[in-house]
Amino acid sequence: MRLFADSASDLPKDFFENENVVLLPLRVHIGDQDFEDIRGIQSIKVFDAIRGGDQPKTSQVSPEEMWSAFEQLAKDKDEGYYIAFSSELSGTYNTAVMVADQVREEYPDLKLTILDSKAASLGYGLLVKEAAKLRSAGQPLETIIKKTRLMIDHLESLFTVEDLDYMAKGGRISKGSAFVGGLLNIKPLLHVEDGKLVPIEKLRGRKKVIKRMIDLMRERGTQLDQQTIAISHGDDAEFAALLKQEIESNFHPQSVEVHMIGSVIAAHTGPGTLAVFFFNTID
Repeated sequence: MRLFADSASDLPKDFFENENVVLLPLRVHIGDQDFEDIRGIQSIKVFDAIRGGDQPKTSQVSPEEMWSAFEQLAKDKDEGYYIAFSSELSGTYNTAVMVADQVREEYPDLKLTILDSKAASLGYGLLVKEAAKLRSAGQPLETIIKKTRLMIDHLESLFTVEDLDYMAKGGRISKGSAFVGGLLNIKPLLHVEDGKLVPIEKLRGRKKVIKRMIDLMRERGTQLDQQTIAISHGDDAEFAALLKQEIESNFHPQSVEVHMIGSVIAAHTGPGTLAVFFFNTID
């Protein structure tokens, strides 16, 4: 069984190589340069560009790349499973469905399931990692699909950014939902509802943000001591370390994974972002 994921999962390059997961990269555009996420650019370059006054732009996985990957799957007579970036945040999922339908016109026996993760960054990455783990354990595709769908229903995503105006400019939230912290050190706290980014409240300072994240994890999470919890950050390892320390001391999870946000997500959230991903139910 062939597993596909795109770069918005924010998993490191060596994961795709070591776990034999086919990477479908979104693209990042800085000035007149065009880069393939993960393959051709690291997120630190995006953060540096933003700090320098640029506004990097992004685009979805190219239809040509999808066609090539799906056609090869059909030629190899293998079955495939693509867990895709939230359809509310990118056109990648819908394009994949369209391309798969086109490939089926030429290869009617194409066996490919495409799932909308309704997630981003390491929340999406946790789904991909579980699918790869189940495949390595010899589980059939039907079981893997059932488990990842269940995980999507129970995934919790909490995050903060320095400035929601930047996300509004990128079209990831409505301009009416954006509010600015600025010099008052106000940090917005958001979560994900059915794949959409939704502001929850505004808090002043890092300590209050982390405390509120911990409170929400306590309210929403179950069996946190039996989970792998993921943290992603926007070139702010110190902020991430503070959150990790609080999570470990409060919930004693199996593990806490920390990674820098990938280039495409970075282009829309900016430096100083902090996100945590966990499940409200595990099965």
